[in-house]
Amino acid sequence: MTALMVYGIKNCNTVKSAITWLRENEIEFEFHDYKSKGIEEHKLKEWCKQVGWEVLVNKRGTTWRQLDKKIQDNVTNEKTAITLMMAKTSVIKRPLLEKGKKVSAIGFDEADYLKVFKKNNL
Repeated sequence: MTALMVYGIKNCNTVKSAITWLRENEIEFEFHDYKSKGIEEHKLKEWCKQVGWEVLVNKRGTTWRQLDKKIQDNVTNEKTAITLMMAKTSVIKRPLLEKGKKVSAIGFDEADYLKVFKKNNL
């Protein structure tokens, strides 16, 4: 059985909430910390094909808001978004849950997680 991967940053409150929920519901997972492990371009491309780069770039977060306006304005397509996400992993919406090579959920919403995990029997 393929492991559930949780991608994020360990000190992010949303990631902490998701991990707590997964543990409380006895769902096994592996954690990939962007800060210590980074993220590979091919993985971002896979995710973009599944959910679109617009979903992956967190324009509500502090990292995005602190970017120079010229940098923000330059993020107009998958290529520029991937370049930014590789350089500033904190701009990737998190957590991102992946089962196999399929994105299962992005962010944390308990109701969504219940649907995802019930539907997929994870």
